Amino acid sequence: MIQVVLYEPEIPPNTGNIARTCAATGTPLHLIEPLGFSISDKHLRRAGLDYWEHLAITTHTNWSAFLDHAGEQQGILSFFSTRGKKCYTELPLPESPHRVHASDQTGQVTQSDSGNGPLFIIFGPETRGLPGEILSAYPGQTYRIPLRPELRSLNLSNAVALVLYDLLRRQGFPGMH
Repeated sequence: MIQVVLYEPEIPPNTGNIARTCAATGTPLHLIEPLGFSISDKHLRRAGLDYWEHLAITTHTNWSAFLDHAGEQQGILSFFSTRGKKCYTELPLPESPHRVHASDQTGQVTQSDSGNGPLFIIFGPETRGLPGEILSAYPGQTYRIPLRPELRSLNLSNAVALVLYDLLRRQGFPGMH
């Protein structure tokens, strides 16, 4: 199962649009605090329209709390950044063999080659992207969306939709029609 993760999102309408995309695809959404807005923000709610009741959303107090959750799920972590080394189309599907990352009690990352946990696709905040220390901890799991060199990045909600729908297409759009 694919799950979308927003690390410290800042702009309510972007998160609302992503929430709507997640609801439309049956994809769980994770928000890692601190958030740049309140969950009750009217712009966030408006962008998500009336789809909130169809969304599985989890908020994590920080990166470490999310890693604990991902480790419990034997989750596969994949990061999206303009600094990614591989194209997003090179991301293996969840049922492929992956390195599974989990956080132990010290906050250190451990690896194994077993398990078929969820594929977490992780995106950073709109104005600064994922921190370098996170990207450097997972150098083989960092992906990018190709852009013309004179542009910085895509809108966050567009980037999430592009990657998510590509993965779902490659799986045959499970549970969708």
